[in-house]
Amino acid sequence: MCYNSENTCRGVVDVQFAFSTLGCPDVSWEDMLVIAKDLGFDGIEVRGVGSELFAPRNKQFSTDHVDSTMNRLNNLKLEIPCLTSACFLFDKDNSQAMISEAKEYIKLASRLGVRYVRVLGDRTPEPGNVDEDVIKQNLSNMLPFATQHGITLLIETNGIYAESEKILNLLDSISHPNLQILWDVHHTFRFFNESVDVTLDKLYKHIRFVHIKDSIISEGKIKYKMMGKGDVPVVDALTQLSQRGFEGFVSLEWVKRFNMDLEEPGIVFSHFINFVSKFK
Repeated sequence: MCYNSENTCRGVVDVQFAFSTLGCPDVSWEDMLVIAKDLGFDGIEVRGVGSELFAPRNKQFSTDHVDSTMNRLNNLKLEIPCLTSACFLFDKDNSQAMISEAKEYIKLASRLGVRYVRVLGDRTPEPGNVDEDVIKQNLSNMLPFATQHGITLLIETNGIYAESEKILNLLDSISHPNLQILWDVHHTFRFFNESVDVTLDKLYKHIRFVHIKDSIISEGKIKYKMMGKGDVPVVDALTQLSQRGFEGFVSLEWVKRFNMDLEEPGIVFSHFINFVSKFK
């Protein structure tokens, strides 16, 4: 797959593409599978299905259904590359509940053969005030369990950790092979004005999964746009990931679940695949 602006390939490797279930909150699991297969996606990033955001409670991932779910995915040659939890590491008052939630996701990931579970150091994409000592302690409590189950925790470049130096310092302070990075291309650019090459020069060796979305600033607020219609350097990100040899998943995070005014997934997902396919 080639992502170079001259549309010529120079021996780069394939990036795989997924969409987050955040983008299709009113779509059934079976219909998501059909959409992914028909449009040419490689996988589905799970952040809840239907009205249930907590993936371990989704019916298709229950003990009684997990085998049939995996068989269906395998038959369609689709993958679940990441389970995306809402585990907030900064929440001191609810640390035990957060650790328990993370463990449920870790156990589910292990049953499904999913390598990664996303956790968050900050609540919102915009940088806030968090106690990093609490975050480090919660990670230290979770990592032995993750390691035992063969799962890598991914902390997202979100909130204060959308600053590359900050998240790199966190990883360096913990120094554990089962703690790596989910790079949200949007957040490092939008909130810290980092260029793609600056972010990747610092973080590339730790990046295992990528969120991608586009936006503009309109009247002082973020307005999400379909891929290529905003000013986020999405083409540069795809180009550099491919040229640097990234073989993981890039997932379209269309946050429709939290903003129902956004365009419908049938339009957005098709546009996204057409957008990235033109670089093949």
